[in-house]
Amino acid sequence: MILRQNVLLFIAILVLCSLFLFILFGENGLADLNLLKTERDIVVEKNESLAMSNLILFEDIERLKNDTDYIESIARRELGMIRKDELIIKPTNTK
Repeated sequence: MILRQNVLLFIAILVLCSLFLFILFGENGLADLNLLKTERDIVVEKNESLAMSNLILFEDIERLKNDTDYIESIARRELGMIRKDELIIKPTNTK
């Protein structure tokens, strides 16, 4: 009788240990949960970064559509354009 109880207790402990290991390391276990949380955090950070980039681009587009001073500054800076009444003076190297 005692031997039978010991065998049943051993089997119960073995089953519980197996379930514990399955919960920790099995498919969709705690290890996978931690991995998914890390991936989610990375995706959330990337999403926030893209949202900020989109906002900056949207503001640039709106300024290009509506702000003539901004368009002029871009043309001067990127294309080297000048107004009709302006002169470009290039200094020469004097050594």
